[in-house]
Amino acid sequence: MAGKSINLFLMDGDPNGRIKCSLANWTGVAYKIPRTMLDKARNIEALKQTGVYLLFGADPATDEPVVYIGQAAVRKNGMGILNRWEEHKRDTDKDWWNEAVALTTRDNSFGQTEIAYLENRFRNMALDAGRYRVMNGNEPAQGNITEEKECEMDEFISNARLIIGTLGYKVFDSLLGNRRVVEVVEAPDDDPIFTFHYGKVEARGTRTAEGFVVMAGSHICPTTTKSVPDNVIKNREKYAPTLTADGMLTKDLLFTSPSAAAGFVGGASLSGNVTWRLPDGRTLKQLDGQG
Repeated sequence: MAGKSINLFLMDGDPNGRIKCSLANWTGVAYKIPRTMLDKARNIEALKQTGVYLLFGADPATDEPVVYIGQAAVRKNGMGILNRWEEHKRDTDKDWWNEAVALTTRDNSFGQTEIAYLENRFRNMALDAGRYRVMNGNEPAQGNITEEKECEMDEFISNARLIIGTLGYKVFDSLLGNRRVVEVVEAPDDDPIFTFHYGKVEARGTRTAEGFVVMAGSHICPTTTKSVPDNVIKNREKYAPTLTADGMLTKDLLFTSPSAAAGFVGGASLSGNVTWRLPDGRTLKQLDGQG
């Protein structure tokens, strides 16, 4: 992928405040606004426009990251995106969100067709990525869009995805991304799949820039040892909804390290550097040239 030049403007001189984000040679623009600063956002003309937006927060019961994706058209009061945010702020059913991101254009060129298409695509992309629980009830209608307009919107989506990730939200990025995951190392840039055998349990995983991913379809040990670490117990409780009755993972799970992943799978205190192995028997430690 070619390099990209992204401009982040800290509107309050504070990384925790309002942020404007733009991309070189792109008509789009994004704003990240904390819920507590909606009043200070009233002077941002772009937030009075038509656009799409994302509300980010966490489930108060489980601390699971959640997102709501919506669209906003300009109302009779002359307000667009900001008006919808203020409505959500008054909605007691949406008191979980603490930050909002708006996506619009510098020339206010979005119509109803464009925002309907974008809302639909963004919602489905977030579901496919599986990092956040999507709070939208029903799938929004995509609307009727021409082939030419669809191509234009897909380019907007590609840039918006990059910007939202830059703002700290990987809501559209799967845990494995577009990386080349292979059974054995064939080239320096390959990301090999490691296997884990513990009794009758078998799991598969791979390293990423964020940590270690245990892949969907893996099985975990149904029991834990007496000396099992507390973090393993917490992870098993946290990810219980992702397991079938026979202990199979239904989605990819990210852990901070190979050992955290191994502990989760084996239900014990285990060294990931020696328990995760390539098909030829080499351990993760040996692959790194440490043994």
